[in-house]
Amino acid sequence: MLTIEDHRRDSAGMTYIYPVVSRRAGGVSIGVNLNVNNACNWACAYCQVEDLGRGGPPPIDLALLGSELERFLDDAVAGDFMVRAVPPESRRLVDVAFSGNGEPTSAPEFPAVVRLVREALAARGLLPEVKIRLITNGSLLHRPAVQEGIREIGEAGGEVWFKVDRIGEEATRAVNGAPSAPATVLRRLETCARLAPTWVQTCWFAVDGKAPSEADRQAYCEFLKSLYGKIAGIHLYGLARPSLRPGAERLGRLDSEELAAFAREIQEKTGIKVLISP
Repeated sequence: MLTIEDHRRDSAGMTYIYPVVSRRAGGVSIGVNLNVNNACNWACAYCQVEDLGRGGPPPIDLALLGSELERFLDDAVAGDFMVRAVPPESRRLVDVAFSGNGEPTSAPEFPAVVRLVREALAARGLLPEVKIRLITNGSLLHRPAVQEGIREIGEAGGEVWFKVDRIGEEATRAVNGAPSAPATVLRRLETCARLAPTWVQTCWFAVDGKAPSEADRQAYCEFLKSLYGKIAGIHLYGLARPSLRPGAERLGRLDSEELAAFAREIQEKTGIKVLISP
C-alpha cells in the first residue's frame, strides 16, 4: 500500500510516471518525473532525491511517456490499482503533477508534455476534476516555453504550486541552495499567477532545533502583502520525509501548533488564505 511517506519514483516500474498518495492534494497523484537523471538547478536542504546533482534533464522520450501515462490512467480509472495499492481513505485520483526529481520546467519538452497530459485526461473526460498541477521553484518563469506550458495548464483548469521557502538571497541560498532576489521572485510569481491559478508553497522547519526567526517571518509576510488577490493561497507545510541532503541531521519538524500560529500570522498580515500540512 502507498503511504504519504512513500514517494518512490520507481513504484510503478515506469520511467516517467509514478503514483503517490499526496497529503496536500488529498488523494492519489500521478507524478510526472521529467528529471530522471536526478538533476536540478536548486539543491534544497530538505530534498528527498537520492544522489541529487546540478543541471537539467536528458531529452524526454515523448512516446514512452505518453504510453506510460495511458497505461497508468487505464489502471487507475478502470483497473484495480486503487484497491490494490491505495488505502481506502485516499482512493480518488486528484491530479497529474509535474514534480519528480528536479525542476520540471527545465525540460525543453515541458510544454509538449503538458499538452500530452491534457489530451490524455480530456479523452477520458477527467478534466477539470482531475487537475494538472505543476510544482516548481519558479526560477525559469522568464522562459517563453515555460510560460507557454503554464498557460496551457491554466486553460485546462489546472494550477501551479510555486515554491517560496524564505525571502532574501542569504536565506534562500541556505534553504534552497540558490540565491534568489526578492524582486525577481515577485516578478516571476506575478507572471505565473497571470497564466494559471497559483499557490505559494512553503516548507517551514527547524534548523539545529530552532524555528525560523522573527525576521524570517516578517520578511515572508512583507513579501506576500502585494500578492493579495493575485494568488490562490499558500500551502504551508512541514517535513514529512527525511532529507537525503548533506546536513539533513540538522533539520527538524515543527509541531502543528507552531505551524498553525505562523499561518494565523500570515493571514492577519496579508489577508491571504493559508492551508497547513504539518
